[in-house]
Amino acid sequence: MPEKIIVVGGGAAGMMAAVAAAQQKADVLLLEQNEKLGKKLYLTGKGRCNVTNACDTQELFGQILRNAKFMYSAIYTYDNFRVMDFFEQNGVPLKTERGGRVFPVSDHSSDIIRGLAQALKRLGVEVRLHTKTASIQKENGRFTVTDTGGKSYSAAKVILATGGRSYPSTGSTGDGYRFAARFGHTVIGQQPSLAAMYAKEDDIPALQGLSLKNVRACISDGKKTLFDECGELLFTHFGVSGPLMLRASAAAGDRLSKGPLTLSIDLKPALTDEQLDQRLLRDFQQVSRRQFKHALDQLLPAKLIPVVLARSGIRPEKKVLEVTKEERKQLLRLLKCFQATLTGLRDFNEAIITRGGVCVKEVNPSTMESRLEEGLYFAGEMLDVDAMTGGYNLQVAWSSGYLAGISAAQSLQQDS
Repeated sequence: MPEKIIVVGGGAAGMMAAVAAAQQKADVLLLEQNEKLGKKLYLTGKGRCNVTNACDTQELFGQILRNAKFMYSAIYTYDNFRVMDFFEQNGVPLKTERGGRVFPVSDHSSDIIRGLAQALKRLGVEVRLHTKTASIQKENGRFTVTDTGGKSYSAAKVILATGGRSYPSTGSTGDGYRFAARFGHTVIGQQPSLAAMYAKEDDIPALQGLSLKNVRACISDGKKTLFDECGELLFTHFGVSGPLMLRASAAAGDRLSKGPLTLSIDLKPALTDEQLDQRLLRDFQQVSRRQFKHALDQLLPAKLIPVVLARSGIRPEKKVLEVTKEERKQLLRLLKCFQATLTGLRDFNEAIITRGGVCVKEVNPSTMESRLEEGLYFAGEMLDVDAMTGGYNLQVAWSSGYLAGISAAQSLQQDS
C-alpha cells in the first residue's frame, strides 16, 4: 500500500499544503467537510480576497502580532512574492492596491479558489468533499482518520488545517483544536480578533452607518496607549467597525477582554489645534447670525452633527456670534477627541480570524511538525499566530501550509 499524506481541511492553508506535498510527488488525500473548497476564502476582502501583501519581508513580520519569530522559516521558504507567482502561474492575474494589498484583477475571490483547485487537480490530489473528520488516531506508527460516516482512511502523515473558530458557518468550528489536544498539545485559549467592538455610549447607535475616512483613532488603557493609527472607521448600532477598528481590535483585543478601554477619535487629524480653531473662526464668521446648530454643516457629516451638538454642551439655538471663546475651545477639544468607551469584541460569528490556537512551542518552526507526535503537522489558523488586516493572515496560511506540505512529503521520502 503506498504511503499517503492526509490533509484535513480544504481552506487556504489546507489547499496550499496539499499542493506543496503533491509537488513533491506525494500521494495526497484532502478531506473537506463542506460542499466546496475554500468556503471561508469567498468571504475574505469583502468577497475580493486580499491574497497577500506586496510589502518587503521585514514589514511582513512586523504585521504579525503574535509569534512572528515562529513564522521565520515558513515565510522565508514561501514568501509573499512566491505566493503571487503561484497564482499568476495558475491563471489568476493579480493587482496591488493601497497599502500593498494584493487582489485578483477580477476582484472575485472565486478566481483564487479556482486557481488552487486547478493546481490540486493537475497534481493528482484526491479531494473528498462533504467529508467531516470525526477522529484521528495513531497506532503502530500510522494514522487513522475516521469521518462522521464511519469511513476510515490510513496515512503515514497528517496535516491539520481545519481553521480556527471564526465564521463557524463556513465550517470553522474549532474541531482541529480538539484533535490536537488529544495528541497532548496545549491549545491557547481562543478569542475573536479582527472584529468590530461594542461601545457603551447611548448616542453611538444614532451614528449607525456613518463611515468616516481619514480619522485618527487612539485606544488607551488609562495613560497607556494600545493603538494609534489613521484610517476608515464605521459606526454601527452596537459600536464601531471598519478597517481601522478591525486593526485596532487585533492590537487591543487581549486587554479589552479584561475590561473597558477608551477610544479617542480625532475627527480632523490633518489640522493642528490652532489650524482647526482658525477654521472654526472662519466658519462662524460666515454664519454669525445663524443658530449654532446650523454652523457645522461645512465641517461635519450631517449624521454626526446632532451628536456633536449634544456633546458640546452649547445650546443649539444659540446665535453663533454669541458662542464664547471657551465654548469654541470646548467644541475644538471634542472634534479632536471624540470619545467612546469600548466594552468588548463581537463574537466568532463576525470575527475575521481567531486569536489563539496550538502552542507554537510544541511545533517545529522549520517543518510545522508536532514536537509531541511524529508525523502530525499543523498549518494556518490552527496555530497560535495572528496578524493585522491587509493580506497578512492569508500569507501566514500560505506559508505555513506550504512548509507543512513539503516537510511531510520529504519526511515520507526519507522514511521510505
